[in-house]
Formats: sequence, C-alpha cells, structure tokens
Amino acid sequence: MSKHLLDHFAVQLDALKQQGNLRQFTHNRQQGRYITINHQKMLNLASNDYLGLASDLQLREQFFDETPNDQRWMSASSSRLLTGNFPEYEQLEASLSQVFHGRSALLFNSGYHMNIGILPALADSKTLILADKLIHASMIDGIRLSTAKYVRYRHNDLAHLTQLLQKYHEDDAFERIIVVTESIFSMDGDETDLAELVQIKKQFSKVLLYVDEAHAIGVRGEQGLGCAEQYNVIDDIDLLVGTFGKAMASIGGYLICHPIIRDYLINAMRPLIFSTAQPPICVAWTEFIFKKVLVFKDQRQHLQQISQNLQQAVQSKGFDCPSTSHIVPVIIGESAQTVAKAQVLQNAGFYIMPVRPPTVPKDSSRLRISLTAQIHPSDLDQLVTLL
Repeated sequence: MSKHLLDHFAVQLDALKQQGNLRQFTHNRQQGRYITINHQKMLNLASNDYLGLASDLQLREQFFDETPNDQRWMSASSSRLLTGNFPEYEQLEASLSQVFHGRSALLFNSGYHMNIGILPALADSKTLILADKLIHASMIDGIRLSTAKYVRYRHNDLAHLTQLLQKYHEDDAFERIIVVTESIFSMDGDETDLAELVQIKKQFSKVLLYVDEAHAIGVRGEQGLGCAEQYNVIDDIDLLVGTFGKAMASIGGYLICHPIIRDYLINAMRPLIFSTAQPPICVAWTEFIFKKVLVFKDQRQHLQQISQNLQQAVQSKGFDCPSTSHIVPVIIGESAQTVAKAQVLQNAGFYIMPVRPPTVPKDSSRLRISLTAQIHPSDLDQLVTLL
C-alpha cells in the first residue's frame, strides 16, 4: 500500500489520539478477581465475568474431568445445516427450552452475530423498528442491515414509545412493528421497565417485542434467567435474546421464541446459515455452566448487595449515577479527563477502564465499574475514597 493511501488512516489515528479516544489492545494475565498488566496487579473492575465463573479454575477442572476425550470436539468444521449439528447443540437448546417455559431456543456464535442476523431476517420493507436510543451497536448494525424503516425513541421513555406506536400502528405501510431494547443497558447500568413495556405491547396487535438480556442473564431472576424471569414476563417477549459471553463464562448467543420463528430463522438468517458453527466443546461447556448458574442464588444476592452499596457511594460523592445494576458508571464528561482519572485509579490498584465516544455520546465519557460476585465489600472502600 502506498504512503499516500496510508496517510489518510494515519491522520485519522492521530486525531483520535489528540481527542483521547485512541483504542489499543492491552496484554494482561488474570487470576481470580485480579488482573496483571505491565507487572502491576490490580483488582479487576472491568470484566463482564459477573458471577466470577470464567476465572474459576475448579469449574474448568471439573468440566474436563467429566468430558471424555472423544467428546472434546474442538471444531464443528461446518455450519449446523451441513455437518455441524452436533448433539451438544441440541442438548443445550433442549435445556434452554425446558427452563424458559417450553419455548423454542436457537443458538448463535456470538451475541453480535445474533443481533446482526435476526432483525434483517425478520424485518422487511413493510416492517417498522422502534428502538431505544441507547441500544448496543450490534442491534444498530442489525437494524441498518435490514430493509425496515426505523425510529429511535428516547432512552427508557416508554411514554415516547407509546406515542410512536399510536402514530404508526394504523399506518397501512407497516404490517408489523418490532420494538427493540435491552433489559439492562451496558453503559449506564440502568434498566427498562419490562413489565410496563409488556403491557404497552399488548395494546398493539402488530407489535413484536425484542429484548436483549446480555447483561441480565445469570444475575437476575430466581434461576438467573434474566429480568424477564425477575418480572415474570418470559412468555410475553416475542424475541428474548442474550449472551453466554458474560455472566455465563462462555461464548455465544441464544434466542427464546416461538417455534415458527425459530424455523424461519434457520431458513432466512444469513449469519446462521453461512457461518461455521461454534466448536462443540464450547457448547458443552456452556451447558455445564448453565446448569450450575440456575442454583447460584447466593452469588446473585451478593452481587446485588455490593452493587447497591457502590451506587449509593458514587451518588454520595456527587456523581451522576443512573445505575440500578452491577454496572456502575461514574460519568465525568470530557474524554482526556476521564482517561487521566482512570490512570490514577489503576495506579492505586483498581483496573477500571474509561469509556469514550463513540461507545457513549459526546461529553459523557465515564469510568465504567463492572462488579463481579468475587468482589468483597472491603475491596470497594478505598475505591470510593479515591473517587
């Protein structure tokens, strides 16, 4: 590539650096609730390992002790529609279906794969998508890949959503409307009122409800099935999706839906049809972890308690803290200042990452504190003092 062509990208990178928004990979080693970077050991407050299971060595040892070598398939070698439909996929889908009230389940390679595939498959030019302003980038990309018209409603403003539904529901141009939201939002740690959202949905016959539980699965509900279980609305959400890559300590995504929707996606969803399936060993690990998570009530209660304590402490320091979950943002505003504050905390032994645009809106850069069930209340005392 010529220097002339490279110069364009070099200028863009330099601009990101000047704005304090340059991203880089960081080499690290993790052990328990700690992470070591450049020989500095820090309390890991940037992980999405919400139940502390990914770093649990005993769980890994147990899994491999119970999994014979002839079942340790490291590659599916093809899509599920060719030769890749191993028994592990069907077993995990059956387990999901059983706990999610007998509804159908479908697996995906990742949450991102899932969100960029479902909406383009289901939404055509006669579909309207109404999406929360702060949905994840993967859902935004899925909407953009679809041929549907879309409108974004103000974040968690269900009155605004209702106004839009009243405006568009009788429009003959649309045969269906898909409302898209997350249950717990990844950057603010706040949550939508799922019970109210379901009641709104029931007033409009054309509406399908798409809810992403990526940050709720494992940590909310009696069995850890997410906010949908917590608020008793599992059966009322048409497209209930989530990920295994966070609290579930694995990889992949899942959809809970009607069997007709499942069959349709197998025939229409391009990322599912044209991708090599996950390694069966990963799916077997997900099944192993999933069954354990169902009974991890103590870990969920502990995580909820330390989360509430930190939310209150951050607010008492004068910071805006919209969180009602284990994701606790400390909103500072300006990117360079946020990066500098993160460095101070890292130097003091707390690995907290700054989150900057375009991940969050301009002038809302923040420290994103991600709590896990391994964190002790005493671990957070010094952090609160430093804030």
